[in-house]
Amino acid sequence: MTRPGARLTERGPMPHPSPGGAATGTAPGARGTRSIGAVLQALRDEFPGITLATLRFLEAEGLVKPERAPSGHRRFRPGDVDRLTRVLRLQRDHCLPLRVIREHLETAGEHGLPAGRAAGAGDAPRPPGVSGETAGAPARREPEMRLGRAELAAAAGAGPEEAAEWQAYGLLGPGDDGRYGAGQVEIARLLAALGGHGLEARHLRMVRIAAEREAALIEQLLAPRRRHRDAQVRAGAETEARELGALAARLHAVLVRSALGLREP
Repeated sequence: MTRPGARLTERGPMPHPSPGGAATGTAPGARGTRSIGAVLQALRDEFPGITLATLRFLEAEGLVKPERAPSGHRRFRPGDVDRLTRVLRLQRDHCLPLRVIREHLETAGEHGLPAGRAAGAGDAPRPPGVSGETAGAPARREPEMRLGRAELAAAAGAGPEEAAEWQAYGLLGPGDDGRYGAGQVEIARLLAALGGHGLEARHLRMVRIAAEREAALIEQLLAPRRRHRDAQVRAGAETEARELGALAARLHAVLVRSALGLREP
């Protein structure tokens, strides 16, 4: 039975800190290592949707190798935390699959750069799958980049079980090739963020249904022009579809704010 006031760690209760010292596992301990819970808390400032399942998944994929204390608890070195940050940024900013990220980190190591460091101009090779016309040019996503479901979950800071549930409720789905593109990654990140506030997949079905109805209305309006023989007419319809989609999204946001009695941000 857990002593009143004791806090739980990855494997069980953790005693309160002794007078004059930090509790083992919540702050940097011997040799500056941290527990998985402390690492999770540190990373959530930049990656709000990250979970313990994400960190364990990245470890299982060999992208980080924390030490193990005699008790069996994971102990993350500063370099491990830097590496995790780099992995999560590459997923978030470039939608790179884990295989490509692993190759990039290995290449960075060969050039004598810290794997977790965010490279500056001229510091490190550009991540595989990302290109730029000139030095310092904004990184571009390769349009053919596709992710598996486990990689999609990791990119969203969620666990594979959550991604499976989102798909079961029709909130996201793979393409014909069974993989997920950048749009699905964005949806997954939003779902993970909402999940962090207690909104589960079953609660969000109505959002999907509303979006499908809005899309059907726009499609009905533009269908004749999208099927037109003239390529310029079809291109104009596609542009208008994007504009109407953006307007519908803005209207939805304003209606939600109004219903909640919130002021304009």
